[in-house]
Amino acid sequence: MSDSPIYRFHAAALDGREMNLADYRGQVLLIVNTASQCGFTPQYAGLDQLYRQYHERGLTVIGFPCNQFGQQEPGSASEIGAFCQKNYGVSFPMADKVDVNGPTAHPLWQYLTSTKRGFFGTRKVKWNFTKFLINRDGRVVARFGSLTKPEALTRHIEKLL
Repeated sequence: MSDSPIYRFHAAALDGREMNLADYRGQVLLIVNTASQCGFTPQYAGLDQLYRQYHERGLTVIGFPCNQFGQQEPGSASEIGAFCQKNYGVSFPMADKVDVNGPTAHPLWQYLTSTKRGFFGTRKVKWNFTKFLINRDGRVVARFGSLTKPEALTRHIEKLL
């Protein structure tokens, strides 16, 4: 297995426990910045469907709530968790709220955006529900914008499993 830098990162989970990415070594990861009050919020359903469909084969989806885009994730950790469960039955791991851009960006997101740039070479995350796909060796292999629906990632995920 690779000793990818991705496995050095950790974050608080919504329930307050420590989430270490090293615990996901050898899995395909789909890391997504999320928000509960966004036009793309229904993507939670598609993300959970991917997780349920492919988890046994080695996929883990991890959501990172973020309030940097239009203040669309104003809630507390418990409010975010309750919303995701009640409205979308989210079963994949969720981190506590983080920043994904700027000087206060979580170190994982600094790494992701420096490793795989978006359109026109931009490092910045443009909006909620930007998705990063990481292979089993911990290498960031793709970045998808908000407009890319989770179900459109199926063939990319299947190639990596």
